[in-house]
Amino acid sequence: MNTTILEGKRAGAHFFDTEGRKYLDGDSAAGIFNLGRRHPELAEALKSAMRATDQGNFPIISEEKALLAEALAKFVPGEIECSLFGVSRGEAFDAACKVVRGFTKRPGLVTVDGGWYGQTGFALGMSQRADRHLFEPLIPGVTVVPSGDLAAASQAIGPDTAAVFLEPLQAENGCRAVDAAYVRGLADLCRVRGALLVFDETQTNFGRTGTPFYFERLEVEPDVLILGEALGGGLFPIAVTMLTPRVNEFMNDHPMIHLSTFGGSDIACCVARAALDIYRREQPWKNAASMEFELRAAFGALARDYPGLLLGVQGAGLLLAMKTPSAETARKLADACLNRGLLVAPGKVAKDTVMVRPSLLITRDEADELAAALRLALGDCAAGA
Repeated sequence: MNTTILEGKRAGAHFFDTEGRKYLDGDSAAGIFNLGRRHPELAEALKSAMRATDQGNFPIISEEKALLAEALAKFVPGEIECSLFGVSRGEAFDAACKVVRGFTKRPGLVTVDGGWYGQTGFALGMSQRADRHLFEPLIPGVTVVPSGDLAAASQAIGPDTAAVFLEPLQAENGCRAVDAAYVRGLADLCRVRGALLVFDETQTNFGRTGTPFYFERLEVEPDVLILGEALGGGLFPIAVTMLTPRVNEFMNDHPMIHLSTFGGSDIACCVARAALDIYRREQPWKNAASMEFELRAAFGALARDYPGLLLGVQGAGLLLAMKTPSAETARKLADACLNRGLLVAPGKVAKDTVMVRPSLLITRDEADELAAALRLALGDCAAGA
């Protein structure tokens, strides 16, 4: 197999290598390209922004920052309405850790096992990854508890706990989702013991799972919400940490507690506002829910035809994890898919899974194309090609 490509032209659900071969992007850079590759409206928004403004100055509020913050406050349901802008998911996660420690004046951070939050200091220290030992000592004060075990959480959340962090659906861990009753229990524990509840929805945001945000399914609102790079649609780097007004009081008192030279740059804010307009107009969560039905039906047929290779599918909307017998099988299947014109990637925590997360705007024909490429790839693996 030849799995080395050089990315060239890109458009919509597809990209091309420099030799002109077409690929369906079934990974979307871990969900950054929610709206597809190089969405034309976002490209025009970027061009217009570059003619009208520049990066701005992070500590100084600009019209562009204020308008994006207002748009986000209207878009995200509930009381989460204050925005702290950054560039990447890891930075947004680290900012959340700093804010919750500052707000509560407590050092303890609790998270559940199986999480994957990013590459920066706090995010790295709270993620489940095999190479953690290469970066030790990591951030102190972190406690990891088994997901779904409310008794363990109750024992861990104490007077020194600043916040509990979790991904409501762990994309990189086989799309393991939390139970609504468990999350309600966590929220009750946090409220009684003075800790905050933080959701990282970097991979479940803006409709990927069939609803605008996964926390809406759980009927529990976090105190802090981390949204990743899909805010900019993959056209310009931006991420955001959103806070309730109560938590934001700490930022009002300490506005310089977190600085980011290019965080929420004015150009990025213009692109992100255009992305929010598209999300609002297209409501891609409806298409994600519809295409989930189509893909699950296709994957079910493939699992019956290749029972030794495809063991099942977990997830929601267009965030699906295909279970295989081993990490080696998952790697080989991802390689075979690439050779058949489909880009997918193994899970970073559950390495025996292969992630499927295409553009939220894929058509039925493109979903059929994805399934057809997967069938050919499974055939190649079964034949030992």
